[in-house]
Amino acid sequence: MITPDILPILRCPADGGQLLLADEPLIQRVNQAIAEGTARDQLDERVTDPIEGGLVNSQADRLYPIRGGIPTLIVDEAIGLAGIAERD
Repeated sequence: MITPDILPILRCPADGGQLLLADEPLIQRVNQAIAEGTARDQLDERVTDPIEGGLVNSQADRLYPIRGGIPTLIVDEAIGLAGIAERD
């Protein structure tokens, strides 16, 4: 689990920018895209495992998934948010 005291020290492994905890509506949209088969990682591979949370980079174009309480801070495994973040 990401606690408030650790969040400020976490950085995006791609650009070094600060990461923000994804809000519940975004997590729901990402899980919906995963279920629909439209969520893709940075290698354009289909994401198949639902997330319980995520960390969003400062450009809000990728989300580092949290599963089992552990964030995956691997650039290639970040979920692209283009088309997901704008959903209703």
